[in-house]
Amino acid sequence: MRKSQVNFRWLLLMAWRDSRRNWSRLFLFTSSIILGIAALVAIRSFGENLKSDIEGQAKELLGADLLINGRQKPDSTLQILLDSISQVSLATAEEISFASMVYHPSTQSTRLANIRALEGDFPFYGALETLPLKAGATFKQKQAAVVDQTLIIQFGAEAGQSMRVGKVAFEIEGELLQAPGQNNIASTVSPKVYIPMKYLSKTGLVQPGSRLLYRYYYKLPKGYDTEVLSKQIKDRLSKAEYSLTTVEDSKRNLGSAFETLTRFLNLVAFIALLLGCVGVASAVQVYLKEKMNTVAILRCLGAEGKHAFRIFLIQILAIGFAGSVLGALLGSGIQVLLPLVLADFLPVAVNYSISWFAVGQGILLGVIVSVLFALLPLLRVRSISPLHTLRASFEEKKNRLDVYQVFAYTLILGFIYLFAYSQIKSWKESAYFTAFILLSLGILGLVARLLMWAVRRFFPVSWNYLWRQSIANLYRPNNQTAILILTIGLGTGLISTLYLIQETLLTQIVISDNNNQPNLILFDIQTEQREEVEKLVKKYKLPIKQQLPIVAMRLAEYKGRSRQAWLEDSSSSLPRDVLNREYRISYRDTLDDNEKLLEGTLGKPVSTAEDSIFISISDTHAQRMEAKIGDEIVFNVQGTPIRTYIGSIRKLDLTQFKTSFTFVFPSGVLEDAPQFYVLITRTESPEQSAQIQRTLIQKFPNVSAVDIGLIIASVQKVLDKVSFVIQFMALFSIFTGILVLLASVRISKYQRVQESVLLRTLGARRGQIFWINSLEYFFLGSLASLTGIGLSVLASWALVMYIFELSFTPNLLPLLGIFAFITGLTVLIGLLNSRGVVSRPPLEVLRE
Repeated sequence: MRKSQVNFRWLLLMAWRDSRRNWSRLFLFTSSIILGIAALVAIRSFGENLKSDIEGQAKELLGADLLINGRQKPDSTLQILLDSISQVSLATAEEISFASMVYHPSTQSTRLANIRALEGDFPFYGALETLPLKAGATFKQKQAAVVDQTLIIQFGAEAGQSMRVGKVAFEIEGELLQAPGQNNIASTVSPKVYIPMKYLSKTGLVQPGSRLLYRYYYKLPKGYDTEVLSKQIKDRLSKAEYSLTTVEDSKRNLGSAFETLTRFLNLVAFIALLLGCVGVASAVQVYLKEKMNTVAILRCLGAEGKHAFRIFLIQILAIGFAGSVLGALLGSGIQVLLPLVLADFLPVAVNYSISWFAVGQGILLGVIVSVLFALLPLLRVRSISPLHTLRASFEEKKNRLDVYQVFAYTLILGFIYLFAYSQIKSWKESAYFTAFILLSLGILGLVARLLMWAVRRFFPVSWNYLWRQSIANLYRPNNQTAILILTIGLGTGLISTLYLIQETLLTQIVISDNNNQPNLILFDIQTEQREEVEKLVKKYKLPIKQQLPIVAMRLAEYKGRSRQAWLEDSSSSLPRDVLNREYRISYRDTLDDNEKLLEGTLGKPVSTAEDSIFISISDTHAQRMEAKIGDEIVFNVQGTPIRTYIGSIRKLDLTQFKTSFTFVFPSGVLEDAPQFYVLITRTESPEQSAQIQRTLIQKFPNVSAVDIGLIIASVQKVLDKVSFVIQFMALFSIFTGILVLLASVRISKYQRVQESVLLRTLGARRGQIFWINSLEYFFLGSLASLTGIGLSVLASWALVMYIFELSFTPNLLPLLGIFAFITGLTVLIGLLNSRGVVSRPPLEVLRE
């Protein structure tokens, strides 16, 4: 026992003595994981704070204790149920929401908005955050509205001015800053306008076929068990095609959504950490090569290989712990930025507090990865022979199979897999993630080795000496080619892939300059308004691209079973939204140019009541319903059951801005059903689009217009915000790569000093040595960034072609900017670290 204690004290003492002159260099080993640990700690702390804030603000997020909502006006049975809940409630509120055009007379501006007619003192918890503060309450007392700040800015409107909704002009009472459960992304796409319920009927916007959402809010007595109430009435609500949300439901839904977000961000941060780990392995390998003589001397003095291994393991443990603590402290500070970065996606204000659990996890994780990735080079210390003290060129015999190294690789793979599983919660997807990481690192490593082989194999012997010397540095001992291509290449690849996919998606969306594509959609056109709206469009000399009838209906039976039977079948895999949604369906006897028939034949016109009705279904919906040709579907069309059979399956091209229907009926069935029309046209300019929308809203206030140009602008804003969040996280990988670059350049500086001094002893000038180093880092930076960009092009092509199923036409010009930036940064860092190299006197190496 005493011998063991002495041995351990001796190991600590030797580790301390050996490291005293190397602390700065040892710290470089773990500096590359600091950002990875910082990112993980920041994200986990943010996740803990977000979870706590959602828990504490759950009632404010819902605005009530109970929400009941549905797409149809309550029937007499449901109304009795709602009244019974009202009797035990302290307060109730009702809201009817729908999409409609709003018109600002002062600037003659129009926009499709989400109209919310409100009655009651909702929200019961929290408030409609408005400017001025009282506007959220005072607008209900008069003919006024609170308007989303996004809309106010777009219109250039002010409080006190009027805004028309349908046939009614409402005074703008104030700007809506925040509503319960709302985030800035939602307001960008669908700005809200709140009006008093008592004026809704006067607007003339509630027409047959109008898509309305009815919401009923309840404030229940303190201590009332809403979960019990939920269980009692859930089935009755489901039969009426209504849903129920409690505060607990709201917390679960929001918590689940943002837990998914934090898991995704954790995986991105983990990639940065893995990059740093690659740097740790490389740096430890270089460090131990310099310590071979020290180990050989210890072996001559009687120490065993395992003792040398333990000495350096203690050093790595200590410095890994120190680096992890710094990373955790940095992460605790960085988490202040995350609520600002993600502000547009958050429905709550996230407070700052240090999560000691996240800090402890980060430190433990940092120590584990430091040791794990340092194990591979550390294990080689065990086999260093005492003969190294006599012969510097002595080569150790390499065993065919080192069990410990196999064990180390297994530990690393297991760690990556288990961490992925802790975030993804799926064994299969975790395996995919691990395989993706291995494949990416494998490809980058293979490219690095191929490049070194190619440079050596096809060495340009006829080139200038300075060029030949710098190129030779790419494959000489202690070269940095592999590590830089791995780290800088992967970081560059992440950023480039994000850019290419974003640009491809936007290219598919932006179609305004295509003269053959429509850019204005008019809908909610009533049957009696059809001819007048058509005349208005022709008056402006605009083409009518499409004019289609739309009929609202719901699914009543499927494959011989009623909708309710499907809902009550707990073993059914049929999605509930397939059963509960209201379908908007059209009828025609031909395919549109954005459709392709995959199976069956398009239904023939129905001429008699005895004819079977064969409908067409989209391929994606057929997959969700597990439907096939011949399956029976009964639809409820305004109370009338219509029995149909699936006659064909269509593939839809959703990249075109044209109407796309889940189901298409043949003619001869729905002509007499309540319906409205959609008219699609194309304007020549934004000014012409605005002009026809102004005329339209004045003559037909119930008709809504979708301006594709405005949608594109909104989508661009949303994609920009999403892109910014992902880029912010990807920057951790880039900065980690830069830290690894700094560390590897700094470590190799000691060898560069010897080379530089030898060159100067042979007569080389400072300028020549400076030029050799510049070219070397230029080659390293350019090879690393080109490899990353090349992989990003391949990855983006695969994602776009096989996941998004779009054409891939990348704009490569901005990638040149990424290439120039990464290459220039590599050269700059390399030269800054090389300043001491060219200034060392030649006698220094001779004295050594």
